[in-house]
Amino acid sequence: MTLKKRVLKIGLLILVIVSPLSLISQVNEKPKIDWNITSQIWLRYSDLNDGSQIYNEPATEFLDISIRRLRIPVSSQITPNIFAYAIFGGNSYSFKNENFPIGILDLYVEYKFAKFLEVGIGKSGWQGLNRWNIRSSKTLMGLDSPLFTLNSVEKNDDIGRLFGVWLKGQAGKFDYRLAFNRPFAVTIVPDGEVNFANNKPRVKTSSYVKYQFFEHESNKSAYQIGTYMQSKKVFNIGAGFQYQEKAMSDNDAQLQGTNFYDMKHFAVDSFLNLPLLNDDAITAYLGFFDYDFGENYIRNVGANNPTNGGGTDFNGSGVAFPMIGTGITWFTQFGYAFKQTKVLNLPMVIQPNIAVQHSNWDLLEDDMVVYDFTVNFMLNGTHNNKLSLGYQHRPIFDATTLKQKDYKGMAVIQYQISVK
Repeated sequence: MTLKKRVLKIGLLILVIVSPLSLISQVNEKPKIDWNITSQIWLRYSDLNDGSQIYNEPATEFLDISIRRLRIPVSSQITPNIFAYAIFGGNSYSFKNENFPIGILDLYVEYKFAKFLEVGIGKSGWQGLNRWNIRSSKTLMGLDSPLFTLNSVEKNDDIGRLFGVWLKGQAGKFDYRLAFNRPFAVTIVPDGEVNFANNKPRVKTSSYVKYQFFEHESNKSAYQIGTYMQSKKVFNIGAGFQYQEKAMSDNDAQLQGTNFYDMKHFAVDSFLNLPLLNDDAITAYLGFFDYDFGENYIRNVGANNPTNGGGTDFNGSGVAFPMIGTGITWFTQFGYAFKQTKVLNLPMVIQPNIAVQHSNWDLLEDDMVVYDFTVNFMLNGTHNNKLSLGYQHRPIFDATTLKQKDYKGMAVIQYQISVK
C-alpha cells in the first residue's frame, strides 16, 4: 500500500471515529421526523422485441399494470449537526411478483462540520460522476430517462445504492461530493464476455463537482431535482468520475488467464431551470459521458420489463435495448412548463418534454439512439399529484450484423401520488 493511500485511509477513519464522539452533547430532546409515501402506477402498452416470451408463451405485444416505484423516505435533523436519513421501498411490482418486498434502500447518518464539509456513512446513493447517476425519481421530467446513468444498477449495487463513506459540501458557488463505496459482491460468473467480476469487490471511488451560476441547490439529499418548473432559477455546469479497480472480467475470477478490467467513467454536464417573464419555465440538460467498462462491454436493459424469456434480436426480450456499455454517450433533455392554468376546473401545470440518448457503443456497428417523449400534468403545480403520458422509441439491433434494423415503441400512462 502506498503512503498516499495509507494517509487517506487513516484520515477517513479519524473522521468516522471523531464525528460520533463530538455529537453526544448536542442531541435535541424531541427531534422532528419527516416522512412521506410516493408511488408511481403504470398502465403500459408495449410493442415487444421479436421472439419475446411471457412464461414460455410467445408474445408480440402486451398491456400491463404495475407499480413502477414505491418510496417511503424518513429523515430527521437530530441535532443542528447530525442528520439521519432512510428510504424504504422498491421498484417494478408487477404480475410477475407474487410478493411485494419493501427493502431498505437508504440508511445513513451525516455530520456537518461546516457548510463546506459534511461527512456521511451508511448505505446511500451518494456517488459521483454526473447530475443524474442518482436523481430524485419523484421530480423527473421523463418517466425513467436517463436510466443509463445508473450504469451498474442491480449488478453490484441496490438500485444505485452502496455502502460507503462520503464527503460533501458547498464553498461559494461550488458544490462537491467525494465518495468511497464498497460494491456488493457479484455471484454471476462471466462466461467469456466482459461483465462484472465475481471477485473481491474493490473500493469504488467517485466524485462530482458543479459550479452554480444562479440560485444554489440544496445538497441535503443525494437525489438531484429533475425539474423545478417555475420555482427556481438554476444554471450549473459540472464534471465527475467513477473508478473501480478490477471491477470487470471476461471469465471466472478464480481461473488463471482471466482478464480483468478497471471501470473508468468520466462525465461533463450542464443543467438549466429558467422561469420566464410570462410565468412559463424551461428545464434543459446536456451531458457527455465516457464509459469504460472494458473491451466491448454492453448491456441490454428494459425498464420494468414485462417478459421473462426469448428474444431473437440483439436487444433480447421485451422492451430491452442496448442502454449501457463501453463507449461515448451524449444525452439531452428539454422541457417547457406552461404557467398554471385550469383543466377540467383543476389548477395544473402542463409540461411537455423530450429526451434523447445518443450512444456510440464500441461493440455495435451503428449508433444507438433512443427517444423519450413525455407530457406531465401537475395538479397545483407540484409533483405530489402528477399524471404523465409517455412514449419511448427504441432501436432494434440485428443479432448477427449488430446493425440497427428497426424501431419499436412503448406507451405509458403514469399516475404519481405523494402523501404524508
